[in-house]
Amino acid sequence: MTQIQKIKSLILNDIFNFNLIVKGQGVFIFNNNDTVENCYFNLHNKDKNDGLEIKFTKDKIKITRILTSECLKDINNKKGLINLKGAYYWFSIDCQNQVLYAGIGEVRLETVIYKYNLTHNEKSFLESIVSIEIPKKSKFLKQIKLLRDPVTTTVPLIVKKTDELTMNDIASGQYLPSANLSTVSQKLFNCISGKKFVLDDEDFPDFSKAIEYSIKTEGLWCNKTLLKKSTEFNKDKPNILETYLRITIGENNGESPGIPYVMEIWPVQHYSPIHSHSSANAIIRVLHGKINVDLYPYLCGEKDSVKPFASKEFIKDEITWISPTLNQTHKLTNLEKNHDTCITIQCYMYDLEDTLHYDYFDYININGNIEQYEPDSDMEFMKFKQLMKEEWENR
Repeated sequence: MTQIQKIKSLILNDIFNFNLIVKGQGVFIFNNNDTVENCYFNLHNKDKNDGLEIKFTKDKIKITRILTSECLKDINNKKGLINLKGAYYWFSIDCQNQVLYAGIGEVRLETVIYKYNLTHNEKSFLESIVSIEIPKKSKFLKQIKLLRDPVTTTVPLIVKKTDELTMNDIASGQYLPSANLSTVSQKLFNCISGKKFVLDDEDFPDFSKAIEYSIKTEGLWCNKTLLKKSTEFNKDKPNILETYLRITIGENNGESPGIPYVMEIWPVQHYSPIHSHSSANAIIRVLHGKINVDLYPYLCGEKDSVKPFASKEFIKDEITWISPTLNQTHKLTNLEKNHDTCITIQCYMYDLEDTLHYDYFDYININGNIEQYEPDSDMEFMKFKQLMKEEWENR
């Protein structure tokens, strides 16, 4: 269940000591209130006579063994706290592999800025660490979370069902088994991953052609709707390329940001703004064409200041995923120049423990500011399908 795990959110108030979920391992996540003031916290053993003193500074990460005062230095670490809105930080302790990591943004190897390998005789020391202490002089305590498992490997972006996986797939770590998804994500995955969940079905085998025809033909519904949406993300500066169609399936049951199942239509060269996903779970399957996804470590309210850490193109029938802590911030683009519109099915659902139910997708506007987008519907699926049939038959 690598990194796709439950989050323990901590409300500290005046409490500045708390236990790791599992001794000797886990990830501590925190923000710094958009400042570059030094951050301090300590990891302790039961008797609090040994552990790690951890300091995030403007220039570096400084970690010291408490008992011996030994500095655990990463000579390649040349970054610490950064003065960018939306940035947050994490520290991972891994007693089994005897590795310490620190990073900025999503908790994953791609965002690591500090790494230290301890020697093999230090496993018992790391296993003795059971708690975190935050000195009261630290001012960064606003949002603090714990993950049970440490960072160990790169997390695959493509999900496969059990009957599609080979031993090589598991050994190479190229695919994420659907069984490793969260319970909520498995529910979404099982709903849209079947062989009969297709766009061009027996009822309407020319569905994708009809959508393409409607997009390219002046006066037809897709063409007109895309033009109307050209100011959706930037009111004062229309941009027809920063548009896509949202065809909803089912009802809003209060369990997701908007209606949980949405067919999204991406014409050639069209794209979304950089946006995040309400800390919701999501499953995305390509039904037609292909889509490029740029992944960002966090959503930053400063224009062009954060670059993607990964870019991946997904083709027809490939399925990717979003969890509350991973793959949350992205930009989708249909990079095709002369060929297919891309059509995806996007499925969203809050975690079972989520009581906030933030109903918006935050996105970066043309000026680099963060704005809220409330997931809406351009048309209900069955009505849309019937309309495409009529337009196709009357062509």
